[in-house]
Amino acid sequence: NQEQLNGAHFPLGDTTKDNIRLEAKSRGLSVALKPDSHDICFVPSGDNAGWLRERLGSQLGDIVDEDGNKLGEHHGAYTFTVGQRRGLALSIPEKSGEPRYVLKVEPVNNRVVVGVKADLAIHEVSGLSPIWCGPRPSGENSGFIQVRAHGSAHSCKYFLDESGPLPELKAIVDQPIYGLATGQAMVIYDGDRVVGSATISGTK
Repeated sequence: NQEQLNGAHFPLGDTTKDNIRLEAKSRGLSVALKPDSHDICFVPSGDNAGWLRERLGSQLGDIVDEDGNKLGEHHGAYTFTVGQRRGLALSIPEKSGEPRYVLKVEPVNNRVVVGVKADLAIHEVSGLSPIWCGPRPSGENSGFIQVRAHGSAHSCKYFLDESGPLPELKAIVDQPIYGLATGQAMVIYDGDRVVGSATISGTK
């Protein structure tokens, strides 16, 4: 919020990351050559599934289609993410010949639901616990939604829905977004200005 931002200090100012790398190199600092992090920082090998399996153990479960038909088995639903395509190891092909993707992960019953890419299409995103970087918007507004740190921003209409027990930030996208999961962050922009954010609670 603005109160917190007013007390924030940014020691690098408007210096770019490229310039920081050049300065680090000129000072002989090895961090200058360190690649940007895109994965979980405490899993240096990048084997997130293996890291989880070591701590949670192997848990045999079913991989099913949207009708509940069993297509295969897995060793832990926690190793899958919505939108994942690789690593399903299914011997029963999709009738259309299209590749299958993870549509839903059900940790309570250790089940993974799969389908074709079209089934991943999302047109509306809802988020709880909205945080605003300025005045709370009123009515419907045009802007952009970003749901991945290194992903593209998608044009949308957004508004605050206060009809339910908890206020929800809702965004209706102009073009479908694929492979979103609850718990991810949604960030709303007006141009390059952050309007606010929320934790994704549902999609349509």
